[in-house]
Amino acid sequence: MAETGRDIQVAKKLLQSGELVAVPTETVYGLAGNALHTPAIAKIFEVKDRPSFDPLIVHISDFTQLGKYVTDVPDAAQELARHLWPGPLTLLLKKKSIIPDMVTSGLATVGIRCPNHPLTHELLSSLAFPLAAPSANPFGYVSPTTALHVDEQLGTKIKYILDGGPSTVGMESTIVGFGEKRPMVHRLGGLSIENLEEIIGPVDVAIHSRSNPLAPGQLESHYAPRKRVFTVDLERAINMIDFEKVAVMSYQKDYQVPHQYILSPSGNIHEAARNFFAALRELDRAPVDLILAEFVPDEGIGRAINDRLRRASAK
Repeated sequence: MAETGRDIQVAKKLLQSGELVAVPTETVYGLAGNALHTPAIAKIFEVKDRPSFDPLIVHISDFTQLGKYVTDVPDAAQELARHLWPGPLTLLLKKKSIIPDMVTSGLATVGIRCPNHPLTHELLSSLAFPLAAPSANPFGYVSPTTALHVDEQLGTKIKYILDGGPSTVGMESTIVGFGEKRPMVHRLGGLSIENLEEIIGPVDVAIHSRSNPLAPGQLESHYAPRKRVFTVDLERAINMIDFEKVAVMSYQKDYQVPHQYILSPSGNIHEAARNFFAALRELDRAPVDLILAEFVPDEGIGRAINDRLRRASAK
């Protein structure tokens, strides 16, 4: 398995030599490599078994780095970055040629963000290059929110995991693009629509599944465990199912079944977001045939949880 620790210098030396390192962020753990070094980018796609048409997000240390990698920063993007960086916000902007086409899957735009985690921020500040860092898990599977999650799945394929503790948000970043009309949300995530609109006014939302995504996290089937997931009304289904063979993921209610994960007994939507991916992993290991899950309240970060649940349950 991979060496796990908090030594930024170890991570830095590996990244400078073209190797990959798992890094913590407030959203999920990322599989990081030099975003300007094509061989390192190719390793990311190889280790994750990620299709080449699915673009990566580039991570920078702060707002002042943005101009090095993109050609233009619209006023709305500047406002969002000033208010919400560091944080779970990715801006989709026109890239400069210094960003390899492999990072963006040939697209003219690059997703770029400043993560809010002290270890990764210190690491980024010490490097002469940004990091491409999709989630540190096999492509399409449940995203990792602890160093142990990374080690369980990629520990034999990478040399070092920078352990920053559990992710505090637990949902990937919200991705916002900027065209001729209003800003467009391409992926729901750790920042709610309301968070964005408080700063820049109304935004449009286009999170429909794509076979040729413009941004990460747009494929129909994604974030999925190996066991089949079905979304149901648990209140109605609870008396009709053999729960020796079925696991349950509920929002708040205890259904008194053998294999169950309650996302937030207190009904806290942010706690539910932090626990969502860990819940899928735990239930995936349970001795059952399938997982039944209910939607959470569809507001704030709950919209992002429900989006992940729909993708996890897609065939």
